[in-house]
Amino acid sequence: MTDPVRPASRRKPVASTAPPRRGRGRPGADAPDLRPRLLDAALACYGSHGIAAASLRDIARHAGVTPALLHYYFGDRAQLLDAVVAERLLPAIAPLRESIQRADGGAAALVAAFIDGIAEVIARNPWLPALWVREVVSEGGGLRDLLTERIAPPIAQLMAGRFALAQARGELNPDLDPRLLMVSLIGLTMFPAAGAPIWRRLFDAQELGMDDVRRHARVLLERGLELEDRHGNA
Repeated sequence: MTDPVRPASRRKPVASTAPPRRGRGRPGADAPDLRPRLLDAALACYGSHGIAAASLRDIARHAGVTPALLHYYFGDRAQLLDAVVAERLLPAIAPLRESIQRADGGAAALVAAFIDGIAEVIARNPWLPALWVREVVSEGGGLRDLLTERIAPPIAQLMAGRFALAQARGELNPDLDPRLLMVSLIGLTMFPAAGAPIWRRLFDAQELGMDDVRRHARVLLERGLELEDRHGNA
């Protein structure tokens, strides 16, 4: 005698071996690095095209994704720029301020902390100098207000104030302007980094890197041009 057929409601479910289906338009769990990659693509396009000219389509093409995916992650161009500033630019600059705040001693220690700190920032974020020239130094740059209102004031005011105190103690040349000394430090670090493709080609010096720029700037400021010989003759 055969067994009676079990009612459908009491049958055990058969486990499916098919993988779960993904929702349309959303990235899968196998792409955890996609957001950082999109931010890096935006930085690359900002540096090469400029913020105003870099479209979502350009950035998506650079990242190898669709514009719809950029919209999914960031919304519009303004929100993407905000994300780049919050997740790339501000964290990149933060170690420089920390380096300056940790500097003990007089003006020489402060100069060394700034030069070493900014050299490290540039080494870790090679996109920064070109973006700085295009979007901060150039008239109408998309990051100028951000720099002058949020990023630069704490660093510039801290350093200028400490340079002024060093002058008052007789540790710094009284003919120097503490504010312009800060400008000079930028000129000895950020500009050489931004112009590296030019001077490397000019001097056939592909081997020179940011560490060479850092060392040169420190020697120049600490010892000057040493125009007098060891006997004191001009």
